[in-house]
Amino acid sequence: QVQLVESGGGLVQAGGSLRLSCAVSGGTFSLYAMGWFRQAPGKEREFVAAIGYSGTRTTYADSVKGRFTISRDNAKNTMYLQMNSLKPEDTAIYYCAKGLLTFITVPRTGAADFGSWGQGTQVTVSS
Repeated sequence: QVQLVESGGGLVQAGGSLRLSCAVSGGTFSLYAMGWFRQAPGKEREFVAAIGYSGTRTTYADSVKGRFTISRDNAKNTMYLQMNSLKPEDTAIYYCAKGLLTFITVPRTGAADFGSWGQGTQVTVSS
């Protein structure tokens, strides 16, 4: 059974940085694209960033492009999200997700393209 565990969330001032991690166990991490989504209070879950199985291709939501960087370490079965220049509107619960299909090089951005999810980690950005 696949398990995804996020960590690294917390409270930070606007302009600050955080690094989220997603540790994956119980599956062949290196074969699957991975993604980050977030959900703010009263809003629907939205795509943040995704990375292909090999790590060579990434995709970002326009709202985070240039500020966030997604990466993965297949040897450690772990994905990361480096978040810089944080804004209050980045406040949300951040979820990591594992792709449904193997060998996806260009990552997809829809929640339906991901089959396993973590429990989420809270990120709060104060103004």
